[in-house]
Amino acid sequence: MIRPLADVLAEVRGHLLDPDLLVRAIASGRQKGTQPQWRRVELRYVDLKAGRHLQVTSYDATQAHTVNHAVADDAAARAVDALLAETFGNWHVETTTHTHQVRVTKRLEAVLSTTARAEPVSATRGHDRDKSRLLPPGDPVFAALGLADAQGRLKPSRQAKYRQVEEFVRLLDTSLTEAIDKGQLRRPTPEDPLRIVDLGCGNAYLTFTGHRFLTSVRGWPVSMVGVDVREQSREHNSGVAAGLGIEVTSLDFVVGGISTVGLAAAPDVVLALHACDTATDDALARAIEWEAALVLAAPCCHHDVAAQLRKAPTPAPYGELTRHGILRERFADTLTDAVRSMLLRLEGYRVDVMEFVDSEHTPRNTLLRAVRTGHRETGSLGDEYDDLVATWGLSPRLGELLDR
Repeated sequence: MIRPLADVLAEVRGHLLDPDLLVRAIASGRQKGTQPQWRRVELRYVDLKAGRHLQVTSYDATQAHTVNHAVADDAAARAVDALLAETFGNWHVETTTHTHQVRVTKRLEAVLSTTARAEPVSATRGHDRDKSRLLPPGDPVFAALGLADAQGRLKPSRQAKYRQVEEFVRLLDTSLTEAIDKGQLRRPTPEDPLRIVDLGCGNAYLTFTGHRFLTSVRGWPVSMVGVDVREQSREHNSGVAAGLGIEVTSLDFVVGGISTVGLAAAPDVVLALHACDTATDDALARAIEWEAALVLAAPCCHHDVAAQLRKAPTPAPYGELTRHGILRERFADTLTDAVRSMLLRLEGYRVDVMEFVDSEHTPRNTLLRAVRTGHRETGSLGDEYDDLVATWGLSPRLGELLDR
């Protein structure tokens, strides 16, 4: 039901300022014709030595900024009022008993939907100096994957992998929540679970942790498939899933190529994390073919374009970009992902290119996040793409797959 925006925000304020009931809140999107200071804001309460604080993590285009506001001296209330004054288009508020979704209409009114939890949950108030953990190291999934020992302690040699999967799960959660709040992705139900495919899943670290978080923490019905060309991967991953007691209807593994694998139904979400070289292009092409609502792709290696740059003469005045091998390889990385971004936009996706984990944890830390809008970009973008590939003498794999 449509209600006055001020009335709904006053109701949201009450939830945000209840330190006993609030589990988490997210503000995102923008109202028509406006631009909030932050792309996204997350709120939760944490217990510090100085008492309970409202922790606000604000995201701009490149990084997160976390500030803790004391409850006792009304700093938390002032922070909430400042955020409610921002022109966010969506609010997602989780309490121990309910989930509240707010969407601001084009007429600056509000649509509020409230869903009761099947069972009340407890809010975690622990504080982590870096970030609150979405999945604690002691979760059984990490022992099953060999990242932690039987006592739930992370193995020193697997710290980087743990941080990598933690940041991926955080990004997956953020992207899904935003897409659902904006109506770009349907809300999953037991009758119609969220369909996710991980193309080139390998040992499925990210497949398992993503599945674990979405089902056990978010409580969403999920039907997930991990695809890899190796039978050995399917056998290993199926054994891990069986050991964790996961039903194949919720998580299954199949053998197949990215370009040829057949699925029972088109997926809502496509993952392609560290698929090597043009395998990323194959994955993006399948996602476009399936009209997937959300695509998360972390490219690995860019040999194809790098090889083309070595063979073709460098156009003036850009000789210094390819004169030295290390610069040519880095430029090939940038050029490859820029071309992919342009093609996705031409196919009706909004694209963000971002760093999803610090480079100390993996050198392949660029991620393409594409959300399907259904509106193909028109105007000069197609001409810009044609000029770019012609100037550098390129035949991008994704362009070939899309007949461009």
